[in-house]
Amino acid sequence: MAFFKRQPKQQKPLDQLTPWERYQRKAAENRQAEQQRHFSWTGKRVRIGDKLPKLKHQRQRLVTKRAAILISGFLVGMAIAGYFISPLSHVQTVQVTGIEKLTSKQVQRATKINPGTSIWAIIGHDHQTSQVARQTNQQIGKVTTKLTGLNHVTIKVSEIRIAGYLSIGDRYRQVLENGRIMTPTYAQPSGTYPIYANFKSGTRLQHMIAQYAKLPDAVKHNISEIKYAPNKANAERVHLYMNDGNEVYATIDTFASKMSYYAGIATKMKQPGIINLEVGAYSYSFKKSHN
Repeated sequence: MAFFKRQPKQQKPLDQLTPWERYQRKAAENRQAEQQRHFSWTGKRVRIGDKLPKLKHQRQRLVTKRAAILISGFLVGMAIAGYFISPLSHVQTVQVTGIEKLTSKQVQRATKINPGTSIWAIIGHDHQTSQVARQTNQQIGKVTTKLTGLNHVTIKVSEIRIAGYLSIGDRYRQVLENGRIMTPTYAQPSGTYPIYANFKSGTRLQHMIAQYAKLPDAVKHNISEIKYAPNKANAERVHLYMNDGNEVYATIDTFASKMSYYAGIATKMKQPGIINLEVGAYSYSFKKSHN
C-alpha cells in the first residue's frame, strides 16, 4: 500500500480573494505570528520567568541612575553651601584702579567694598554700587568690579575731576568737571585749581566748566582765576589770571578752542601782558594797556 504525502494547498493571490477570504487569511497570519512570539528560535516555549532577569536588570539600572542623580545633586548642594560658609566666598584683597585725586580708602569707603564683604553682594551689582558710591562721594562716576582669582576684587573707577573752586562770599566750594557744585565749603582753596568768581548764573558757570574740562592739563594748571567780566560788546566775556603772570580775555562759547593758541602766543611775549582771544588772537604788554 503506497502512502502519498499530501501536498500543501496552494494559496490564491490576494487579488483573487473575496473580502471575507482576505480577512480570514490576515487573521490566520496574526495567530501564527502570536504563537511564534512565545517560542524561541530552538522551538522551546518562552516562559514569563525567562524574562524576569532582564526586567530586574533594567529596574536595577534605573534605580542606580536615579540614586546617582540624587547623590550628585546632594554633593553639589553641599559644595555650594560649604563655599558660601567658607572664607573663599568673601573678599580677601581689594585693588582700586582709575583714580587720580581720590585714594583707595575713599573709594572702598564709598563703594562699601572691603575685605570680608561677600563676593556675591558685589559681582553683577555695578549699577547699584555706582549709585551708593556717588551718594557718599560725588567725585566717583561709574564703578565696575571684576573678580580675579577666587576672592580678589578689582574696582575700576571713572573719577570725575575737580574743575576748581567757586567763590561765594568769603568761602569756597569745589566744582567738578561735570558741573556739579559740591556741598562742603572751605576757607581757602587748595591745589592748583582755578577760582571761579562773579558767576551769578548756574547755567553760565556750567558752560564755563564744560569749556575748561576740554583743555589740556598743562593749560589747566596755568590758570589761577576765571572771572566773569561781561561788557557791552560781549555778554560772555571772561577775564583769566594766569600763573605765569599773563592775563587773558576770552569768550565762554569759544574758550576751549581759542585757548589752544595761548602757549604759542605766550612764548613770543618778551614780558607778561594781556592776551585777547575774544575775536582774534593778539597780545600786548601791561605797559601798553596802561598808556
